[in-house]
Amino acid sequence: MLSKQSFAAVALAAFPCLTNAFSYPDCVNGPLAKNLVCNPQASDADRAAALVAAMNITEKLAQLVDNAPGVARLGLAPYEWWSEALHGVAGSPGVNYSRNGGPFSYATSFPQPILTSAAFDDQLVLDIATIISTEARAFSNDGRTGLDFFTPNINGYRDPRWGRGQETPGEDVYHIARYTKNLLIGLEGGVNPPLKKVIATCKHFAGYDLEQNRFAPNIYNRFGYNAFIDTQDLAEYYLPPFQQCARDSRVGSMMCSYNAINGIPACANKYIMQDIARDHWNWTDRQQYITSDCNAIIDISSNHNYTATSSQATAISLIEGTDQVCQVGPTSNQTGAYAEGLLTEAVVDTALRRQYEGLVTAGYFDPASEVPYRKYTWNDVNTPQAQALALKTAQESLVLLKNDGTLPLAVGSKKVAMIGFWANATTQLQGDYSGPAPYIHNPVYAAQQRGINYVYATGPIQQALTANISGPALAAAESADVILYFGGIDTSIEVEGLDRVNITWPASQVALVSQLAALGKPLVIVQLGTMIDNTAWLQDKNVSGMIWAGYPSQDGGTAVLDVITGKVAPAGRLPITQYPAAYVNEVVPTDQSLRPSNSSPGRTYKWFDGAVQPFGYGLHYTKFIAKFGNSGPHSYNGPSYDIGKLQRSCNTAYPDLTTAFSVNIEVYNAGKVNSDFVALAFVQNKNGPKPYPIKELAGYTRFMSIETSCSQSAKIDITLGSLARRDVNGNLVLYPGDYAILLDVPTQATYKFTLTGRPWVLDNFPQPPADPTGGCTYCTPQTDLTSPPSGQ
Repeated sequence: MLSKQSFAAVALAAFPCLTNAFSYPDCVNGPLAKNLVCNPQASDADRAAALVAAMNITEKLAQLVDNAPGVARLGLAPYEWWSEALHGVAGSPGVNYSRNGGPFSYATSFPQPILTSAAFDDQLVLDIATIISTEARAFSNDGRTGLDFFTPNINGYRDPRWGRGQETPGEDVYHIARYTKNLLIGLEGGVNPPLKKVIATCKHFAGYDLEQNRFAPNIYNRFGYNAFIDTQDLAEYYLPPFQQCARDSRVGSMMCSYNAINGIPACANKYIMQDIARDHWNWTDRQQYITSDCNAIIDISSNHNYTATSSQATAISLIEGTDQVCQVGPTSNQTGAYAEGLLTEAVVDTALRRQYEGLVTAGYFDPASEVPYRKYTWNDVNTPQAQALALKTAQESLVLLKNDGTLPLAVGSKKVAMIGFWANATTQLQGDYSGPAPYIHNPVYAAQQRGINYVYATGPIQQALTANISGPALAAAESADVILYFGGIDTSIEVEGLDRVNITWPASQVALVSQLAALGKPLVIVQLGTMIDNTAWLQDKNVSGMIWAGYPSQDGGTAVLDVITGKVAPAGRLPITQYPAAYVNEVVPTDQSLRPSNSSPGRTYKWFDGAVQPFGYGLHYTKFIAKFGNSGPHSYNGPSYDIGKLQRSCNTAYPDLTTAFSVNIEVYNAGKVNSDFVALAFVQNKNGPKPYPIKELAGYTRFMSIETSCSQSAKIDITLGSLARRDVNGNLVLYPGDYAILLDVPTQATYKFTLTGRPWVLDNFPQPPADPTGGCTYCTPQTDLTSPPSGQ
């Protein structure tokens, strides 16, 4: 079955026009002008309610899908709610690119989130999102897209095999939440702005991090997958990024996911959508809406077998909190659900009011003169500032994994062999969920622009290494002084709908790199794609250096050559763990638990202690000494903090956001190269329920261009939420005991302190329902997966 995202990846490969032109409603001369929805002086809720009240039930039911037909008699135009903008305005049914070149034939393409997040630069994320939303508005003002964008993807990158990990900010939920916070400010135009720039959609809510394993499609298949997640892990890992979206950022929309959670499909899951999102997180202030992932509603009956019919599936999804049905191919059955008496008009009205109030908050029904975003044009797309930011993002995010002193490379008169499948690649640099870029500057292009004396030869991705590939590659390498190998993986190996079965380098590339290394010349490997086990190359003395480049997008080649030649000093840090290859044999993808057990070595850096290179790892071209202010080079003993006093001084609605204390960080550049430095602060403690995490990220900041023999200082706030832990019921508890803040990876300095007093519950987490059907009289729990797989 073709999913929403697969449709975007496959059907839009050539980026054809797939929708009717977008248009704003005529609130001056059309029939809609008489409706309260066109009155900017009325409340948002009243305006949306007036529009819905003007429709008859047949018209209402028709509007519940992403490709809403509109109501001609009311002057309400068709509207496609499904547009994409993961790392730039992207191909999707709601985005209409010009096919013949010229204006609106492309948009700025920033690096994939998995790479951007390696910069650990919040301002960078905000700036990227600001440009994306500006370009999105320019497209909409030309009738080429709507105002709703199904982005960001904020599911934690729990398993290294996940094909969509490239779309996410990584594995750490604190980091994901900060990334999300700043991204939403840029996309929506501020913190809960009175007028949204665009409406963002946080996806996929929740527990979605599995695609399909080609060797076991009936077991590992997202469309009917039932994720067993205990309450502790749900509250601690799977939901915090969505808490940021809903509770703290007040995002305009969220997307419920394909999978079931503990027997109940996510898009029919009242516990997730109503009890947690709307009731517990108070995500109701502007009637935000929930859209389904595409065909997730029909999956409730056809794949989850939770209901017998599609009309029952549609009814239960809308009743329990889904407001919009996104679909491709097989359609939902809202008309049948209503005709069979399963769906009331009151439920339909609630769903439509939420959707249309979203459009009201984006100025869709307002005069153009009163919406500042209506001024954007083609001149605001791919501006010099946008181009510079795309390059800067790639430069800041590249991670140096190995260096024997060869880097930075003084090219001079040296002849450089540029070998590998992405040395001269195009769209492979973008990854998935991409639109047509204004240009793709790959490494060969960058070498040409610098006047480097180079020779180029391609290399394999997965195909067998043949003589017609290895021959030219070896000949090029033998003729050169230095070898740059551009390999790794791409979307032919990891992508939506396709999980990896291993996390190793493709065998054909291993064979080729081994031959190149045997030549004994300086050899630098630059890896595309998400993380794979680099053990062999890290241990091989004939491999001089390694750089992780993720999916660097339109100026990725330029950025890589900038770092290799020393024009830019690397300072990125891994946003994911580099697992050993054997890890995939030690834990099954369907084991949702994070903590180590008899059947699992644990997941993410918090629980797994056998990384090849850990989360937060990254080398520099210089030597940095990082410490806590007023301390020696290694440790600092701070004061004790009384939990009772912290509680009495806390007057915020959500105590977990309150700063407990701040630590001062000082970083000294003891080397010979000016460079940025990312300071990472982790909390470590053995308080609360066992087992104890190895450490947890509690704060970070990026120091910019620390000059040699100079220091910079910054303050990192440590929140109560970063110190607290979730108990077995998901409650967030601040426990007394000894704590430490660890600075850098590997640790350079330690700040020790103590919390005294009684435990304080910062958040009483809603408990899941006992009834696996969620109280649905015509629903049945999944009978094929009524208990977790063995060992969970």
